[in-house]
Amino acid sequence: MDTNKMREQFESFAREVLDWSDDEFRLASDGKSYYWGATGEAWVFWQASREAVVVDVGDMEWAHVDEVIAAIEAHGLKVAP
Repeated sequence: MDTNKMREQFESFAREVLDWSDDEFRLASDGKSYYWGATGEAWVFWQASREAVVVDVGDMEWAHVDEVIAAIEAHGLKVAP
């Protein structure tokens, strides 16, 4: 799961749906966590929601199964074999 991709999706959602400003996404001095507590909490919940989604591809015998799995993971979701 690509954390950078997930963060992009989180921030895009918050900007478009919640109308959050750029200031809401200011990073703390560690460069990893958000400065504002509410943003940090929302980010934790966003990650947890993505962790809970697992796409079960079973015993696929598709010719391009690796590409399918990569596409699913690119959206920040897990794939179970």
